[in-house]
Amino acid sequence: MRSHNPSSFPFLPIFLPLFLSFILSTLPPFTASSSSSSSNLIQETCKNCSDTDPNLSYDFCKASLESLPDGRRSSDLRQLGLVSIRLTKNNVTSTRHFIKQLLRKDNSKKKKLDPYVKACLGDCMELYTDAVSTIKVAAKDYKAKRYDDANIGLSSVMDAATTCEDGFKERHETEARVVSPLTKRNDDTFQLTAISLSIINMLR
Repeated sequence: MRSHNPSSFPFLPIFLPLFLSFILSTLPPFTASSSSSSSNLIQETCKNCSDTDPNLSYDFCKASLESLPDGRRSSDLRQLGLVSIRLTKNNVTSTRHFIKQLLRKDNSKKKKLDPYVKACLGDCMELYTDAVSTIKVAAKDYKAKRYDDANIGLSSVMDAATTCEDGFKERHETEARVVSPLTKRNDDTFQLTAISLSIINMLR
């Protein structure tokens, strides 16, 4: 096999630096100080949130706010609040889709869902459908600094997650208990909403 002699490509010494310069110029700016600033803000915010709300985990808050590029780059509390609302919206939308899939599978399988579970899922479907619309309005209110209205909307989303989960626990004591397939998702919605509400209280 023939080997290529570097001298047979005389344009490489000139072209390579130009190419690398072009690639570097297209990358987003990044500085250690900005990263450190956003990281400190997230840690301080999550500490305040978890200190004021015993139901909110500091680790969950930190991991959530650092999960999106906006969360890592943001060094502004108000922007961080918007990130938390977007995370809540994504979770609510995803949960609604998940419930829809569970109900669709039940209609196509021989092994049906427990009738009580199916009824609960139907209730949760309605709750999360309303929550999707509510969180969109809450995001607009937040951007417009209508914090009281945003607070009401986000509290409604939090109540939807709690009501959905409680529905699976209300079966009569004499009947077999059922396991909610939405516990983790409901808890995530609750905690994400709690983060947003805590940040709103800090901004008031």
